[in-house]
Amino acid sequence: MSGKYSALRPGPLAGQVAIITGSESGIGRETARVLAGQGAAVVLNGRCPERLARTHELLAAEGLTVVSCVADVTDYAACQRLVEAAISSFGRLDILVTNASISQRAYFLDMQPEVFRQVLDSNVYGSVFPLKAALPHLLAVRGSVTFISSISALNGMPSGSAYCAGKAALANLAHTLRLELAESGVHFGVVHIGFTQNDPEKRVLDASGQPVPIAHRPPRWQKTQAEVATIIWQHIRRRRQRTVISALGRLILLVHTLLPRLGDWVVLTSVRRLRKFYE
Repeated sequence: MSGKYSALRPGPLAGQVAIITGSESGIGRETARVLAGQGAAVVLNGRCPERLARTHELLAAEGLTVVSCVADVTDYAACQRLVEAAISSFGRLDILVTNASISQRAYFLDMQPEVFRQVLDSNVYGSVFPLKAALPHLLAVRGSVTFISSISALNGMPSGSAYCAGKAALANLAHTLRLELAESGVHFGVVHIGFTQNDPEKRVLDASGQPVPIAHRPPRWQKTQAEVATIIWQHIRRRRQRTVISALGRLILLVHTLLPRLGDWVVLTSVRRLRKFYE
């Protein structure tokens, strides 16, 4: 953990404190930048000390209020330390964004069981454990929880079995928590991310657990990380239950709901014609 409390910036989140898991890079880093720019004090998180330190220095140099905590969010004790970083630095916690996760690029038939478990754990327990540690503090302030999911959770995606299963689980978890804690005033929402530009060093796991580049994505289908972060901020501000990013994501949701067989036909056709999209 590093950093000290400093004067808050003005803005709609002034006086509030946010934890964003997986914020050492990518969408998490840009979401931290947006929330801190709106006045929040932000606890940055990641597993790589060097990368986390670079992000911390970058955002602090922009005049944003941040501290950082190295923590593996699939380790509950580490998540307790992450929450304590927020409380010891700022005295409260208002917003949790569970963004950290591992993705994959492997067909189920080829995957080693331990790799499936690693991907699933990162997406499920990587949200459950931070939330369990943070929930007492969020209940005290009627705070906000946002799970970062994917449009691939809406209809499944070949070569993404564990990732899709984990991201779909988050939507059901959020729904269940809204029912269980309906009187608490805590916001539980899910953002289904679409295709997004990645950092050059972004890697996913292959069937044997080795890091490989993410599958090809046509640039015209992608949003920038900053655009996605702004949508996440609007989702939190409006305390929405679900936000599906991109026209493609909304189309997938519509077809999956009303015409599921057509949706499967489109996916299977794309597997045959656009193999590099999956492999």
